[in-house]
Amino acid sequence: MSRRKTDRLLHLVVCLLATRRYLSAEQIRRAVPGYPDSPEAFKRMFERDKDELRELGIPLELGSDEDDEVGYRIPPHAYELPDVHLTPDEVAVLGLAARVWQQTSMAEAASGALFKLRAAGIDADPAGSPVLQSRVAADDPAFQALYEAVRDGRPVAFDYVKMGHPEAQRRLVEPWGLTSRRGRWYLVGFDRVREATRVFRLSRIAGAVAGVGPDGSVRVPEGVDIRAVAFDFAERPAERRTARVRLRRGGAQGVRRFASAVVPVDEEWEEADLSVWDAEWTASSLARFADDLVVLDPPDLRDAVIRHLKGVLS
Repeated sequence: MSRRKTDRLLHLVVCLLATRRYLSAEQIRRAVPGYPDSPEAFKRMFERDKDELRELGIPLELGSDEDDEVGYRIPPHAYELPDVHLTPDEVAVLGLAARVWQQTSMAEAASGALFKLRAAGIDADPAGSPVLQSRVAADDPAFQALYEAVRDGRPVAFDYVKMGHPEAQRRLVEPWGLTSRRGRWYLVGFDRVREATRVFRLSRIAGAVAGVGPDGSVRVPEGVDIRAVAFDFAERPAERRTARVRLRRGGAQGVRRFASAVVPVDEEWEEADLSVWDAEWTASSLARFADDLVVLDPPDLRDAVIRHLKGVLS
């Protein structure tokens, strides 16, 4: 949902909640910002907005005041939620979830939700539980764009670096859902180019994610279990490969613990072999030692390290 549409719906809800009378369509058009001046364009947009509010569970009441024309309002008693009662375990889970989302561009929404809970007398402090610790970060650059695409049912296109392939390939995907496993985020959807269900790891997406279709044009097939599809993909065994790296003498100690066949090259450098199952995951680890390490082979691992370093600089 676009920011403009969200603002318009919010103003519409506030307007219909604040009135004690039924407001006609023309009164709503004049009172709510964002509606076009054209009567026909307004009618089409207003019809869509009414459907949107009903889908969100907002009670839109139709009626009239004595001899007035038919209008709309939202009864406050039907709109307001009952008092929220949460168990200590539920409060802890909410705090943990907020801690996860505070690492993303949705931090403002997460903080707002916690503020509302505290206003209702519920202490859901995300830092208040030393026992529960978040192990899921949502800091992949593609996360926010894909989250919005899944939410809005919008097809996307992006460049994707498949395991074992040095070059990124363009993908056109109908996004069905996002899920995480072992600290990594996956997108499940339908690949239009390959005409098949596919799973994409967000850390392998190169560059920006672009929307390529209207909102609401993607429908998740009935019976599809997003997590089951992603977990089946994640459990597939990866092919083990050997990577050749150059290490500065005395440096990259974290890499040396897993290296083998270390041989001197000159007074400054040594070369070593590393076992690699996943180029992107290995690259994220090697990039931390960029001052003391150079990837010689395979090319896709070297390119992945370069992408990680460029991502830090951008």
